Amino acid sequence: MSEHMASPIYELGPAFYDEVQPAAFPEAKLRYRNQSAAAIVGLDRISDTEFKNHFADFKPISGNMPTTLALRYHGHQFRSYNPQIGDGRGFLYAQFLVKEKLYDLGTKGSGRTPYSRSGDGRLTLKGAFREILATELLESYGVNTSKTFSVFETGESLERHDEPSPTRAGVLVRLNHSHIRFGTFQRLAALKESDNIRKLLDYCVRHYYPDLLHLEGEEKAAAFLQSVARSMAMTTAQWMMAGFVHGVLNTDNMNITGESFDYGPYRFMPKYDPSFTAAYFDQSGLYSYGRQPTSVLWNLHQLGFALKFAFENLPVEELLEEFADSFNLASRQLFMKRLNIHNPLQDEHAALEMDQEMMMNFFKFLDEAQPLFEQTFFDLHSGINDERLLRSVQAEAYKHPSFTNLKKNLEFYEVLDEDKAEHPYFEERQCCSLLIDELESIWAPIADQDDWTLFEQKLQQIRSIRGLY
Repeated sequence: MSEHMASPIYELGPAFYDEVQPAAFPEAKLRYRNQSAAAIVGLDRISDTEFKNHFADFKPISGNMPTTLALRYHGHQFRSYNPQIGDGRGFLYAQFLVKEKLYDLGTKGSGRTPYSRSGDGRLTLKGAFREILATELLESYGVNTSKTFSVFETGESLERHDEPSPTRAGVLVRLNHSHIRFGTFQRLAALKESDNIRKLLDYCVRHYYPDLLHLEGEEKAAAFLQSVARSMAMTTAQWMMAGFVHGVLNTDNMNITGESFDYGPYRFMPKYDPSFTAAYFDQSGLYSYGRQPTSVLWNLHQLGFALKFAFENLPVEELLEEFADSFNLASRQLFMKRLNIHNPLQDEHAALEMDQEMMMNFFKFLDEAQPLFEQTFFDLHSGINDERLLRSVQAEAYKHPSFTNLKKNLEFYEVLDEDKAEHPYFEERQCCSLLIDELESIWAPIADQDDWTLFEQKLQQIRSIRGLY
């Protein structure tokens, strides 16, 4: 087998990507090396020199992709179709098959490509810093997210309109299961390349949804669309239960494996507010916290319409009708898991009614008393504990009248996992969070004195709760 064929992406052929050259950076100062992510693809034991060679200089990994590839795609950006996009400051660097599961290593800030347009192909160090913390905390919250693999500071100064400039630059590598986006299919539909849509569908099924391999034609396309929708329903529910706002839910920021990735102007919501937005440029609140489920569903329809170009009779609307039920079921299950509680009722219908009432009272409390979102999940973990509520940093919130019904609801539930209930984390007064003020306070000493102490402490805290959710 040739070196080219060793990586599955080459099965698609040159109509799907462009060979590109990585930027040459003045320096490469390692700022972050994710050993647990590296262990997944067998790269945790390479030396510091090798790590720099691969993830700052982007020299090929032996037996892997011989060249870096900028992937081609289009996308709806704030619901306006844009055919001028693609990998504009990143590329696919390597692929690994681990226990029959495919992983991609892709970059951000690695230089200009044919799709950079007027951009410089670079990433600010602050942007890389923010993405590290987003992926680390989302993983600890149990969200299906890409993993930030590495960050090097590159010694360059960048001009940006949305942060003080000149600002420092970095190059980031992320680990994903796939970099095939909804917009990858959309581009082929826009170009009227029905054969390539079929080719891409076959690739995605072969490598990401192999349980659909026995299907053919329209039946395969329908099952694929529903599988992607179920994956996205789960991820969206995870965002909602984590109080997370992605900020830019464009179709080029959705991938077919349902992973959350590409963190720009994200925010964690301080207090429950469906209209809370992450991006300062989202003037209409299109991608606000409360509109994320409908935004994801809209994007799934665009994926369906792209597939429909090659499969004319694909019943897109009908196939996506189950999204709401999938999202609601996932939300209820994740809600219980986040609180570490179990409904003891044997009757499924009665249990469902009780769960729905309890969730309604929970969000009514959040809405009316306006406690901190994540702190409330933290304080009520494993059910009602009056001593914990009294020592909470928001103890006063639990005196609000809207807490009365919620407390009655929760007293009926049982602890789901005793080991998690007894974890030392829940003996603290305050939860692990990442609100914007905290992000800025962690960044300030890095910007002013190149002091990464608070950053390292935050990473340690975030990782200490890994597995609790």
